[in-house]
Amino acid sequence: MNIAVVLAGGSGKRFGSPLPKQFLMLDGKTVIEHSIDAFCLHPDIDEVAVVVHPDYRTTMQAIADKRQWSKLRQIIDGGKERYESSLNAVRAFESHNSDTNLLLHDAARPFLTAEIIGRVTNALRDNIAVGVGIPSTDTIWEVNNGVINHIPERRLMWLAQTPQAFRIDVLREAWQRALEDPCFSATDDCGVLVKYMPEIKIAVVEGSERNIKITTPGDIRRAEMLINER
Repeated sequence: MNIAVVLAGGSGKRFGSPLPKQFLMLDGKTVIEHSIDAFCLHPDIDEVAVVVHPDYRTTMQAIADKRQWSKLRQIIDGGKERYESSLNAVRAFESHNSDTNLLLHDAARPFLTAEIIGRVTNALRDNIAVGVGIPSTDTIWEVNNGVINHIPERRLMWLAQTPQAFRIDVLREAWQRALEDPCFSATDDCGVLVKYMPEIKIAVVEGSERNIKITTPGDIRRAEMLINER
């Protein structure tokens, strides 16, 4: 069973908009609707859930009532931080066992395609953890105190995207270990596995340069340009 979880827990404060970026309009619908549509239309996805900031639960429910997605079964309250939203998603499916995969996707990536979803679900047949990314075309510097500390080989560097997918029991165990660490820190769910379950291999499938994340107001303009190009 493949369950897609769209993470939309942000409140919009850092974006500088009256509305969180996931509820801004893009090509006739909100940013988050693009991601939900992609999952709901894909034959490999059995169920969809959304994690949303409690202040915008009513907004999300109104969109869900209007769209009537048959696969959207849950709206889950998010936390203050991104990791808390992921954790709440894992907890929401506590009754599910090892035959369930969770695909976690940032709502702010509206250009998710059926091809990317298919690569992830295909990889899940032989792997218990899958990440999406694209090879870096730029040299990457590791900088400390304003000074270049290390230059890793560019051929080994990939830029992380979402969805990130996991067998639910493995992700649950990784989070349990993370929460026992008083110095816990992680930016995404793959990072949690790498740090707390390094014995698990995370397969990587290729995403797309168009699978951008909307982080700043300028990214909305870039997204509009991508739509016009399409």
